[in-house]
Amino acid sequence: MGPNTIRRVVTALIGVPLLVWLVGWGRPWHFSLFIFGVALISLGEYFLLVFPGRRLEQALGIVCGAIVAAAMLIPRATHPSAWFAGVVVAVCSISLFLGGRLEERYRGLGWTLLGMLYTGYLIPHAALLHRLSAGREWVFFVLIVIMVGDTAGYFVGSLFGKNKLFPEISPGKTVEGAIGYTAASVVAGLAAAAWLLPGRAWTETIVLSLVLSALGQLGDLFESWIKRVFGAKDSSALLPGHGGLLDRMDSLIFPFVFATHYVRIVQP
Repeated sequence: MGPNTIRRVVTALIGVPLLVWLVGWGRPWHFSLFIFGVALISLGEYFLLVFPGRRLEQALGIVCGAIVAAAMLIPRATHPSAWFAGVVVAVCSISLFLGGRLEERYRGLGWTLLGMLYTGYLIPHAALLHRLSAGREWVFFVLIVIMVGDTAGYFVGSLFGKNKLFPEISPGKTVEGAIGYTAASVVAGLAAAAWLLPGRAWTETIVLSLVLSALGQLGDLFESWIKRVFGAKDSSALLPGHGGLLDRMDSLIFPFVFATHYVRIVQP
C-alpha cells in the first residue's frame, strides 16, 4: 500500500464518521450548514483555480456563488430563482467594467457563471434531498452507491486497468475501472436499498444505481476537465491523499441533483 493510499484511508477514517453523524443524527440545519461550508470552500477552490492571482474576479465569483448557495439553503426564503437571476444580472453588469480585453472579459464571465452554477447552485441539492421525506435514507443511499463505486473503481483501475477511458481529460481513468465502479455501485445499491429503502422494486434499484453510477463518473470527468484546462492536478491540497474538497465532491454533485428531483417526482 503506497503512501498516497494510506493518506486516503486515514482521511476517510476521519471524515466518514463525521459525515455519517451529520446525515443520520444531526439536525437538518446542521447538515445544511455543513453543505453551505462545502459549497463555500468549493467556490474558493474553483475560483482560485480559474482566476489565479486575480483577486477581484475571485472575490466576485465566491461572493455571488455564496449568495446563490445561501438562497438555496435558507428555508422559506424568497424563491432561489429570484436570487439567482439577480446575481446573474449583477455579475454580467460588473463584468463590463473589469480589466482586460473584451474577449478576456467575456470568457471570464462564462467561467464565473459556470462556477456559480456548478458549485453555488448544484452542491446545495444534497441538503435539499436531506429535507425531503425519507431524505436521510436517500442521502445515505446516494453516498453508499457513489462512494463504494468510486472506491472499487480506484482499486480495480489501479490493479487491472489497461485501456484508457478518456485520456484527453483524465489519463488515469480506465475502462476496467469504470466497469468495476458500475458493478460495485449496483451491488452496493441493492444492499443499501434493502436496508434503507425497503419495498422498492429491485429493478428500480438497479436502474437507479446505474444512473447514479453513470452520473458520478461523468461528474468526476467534468471536474477533471476543468482541472485539465487550467493545468492543475487537484483543486487544492485541503484533504491529504484526496486533493481538494471539490475533488471529493465531483462524483457526488450530479447524483445528488438527480436524486433530489427524482424523489420529488416519485414521492410528492
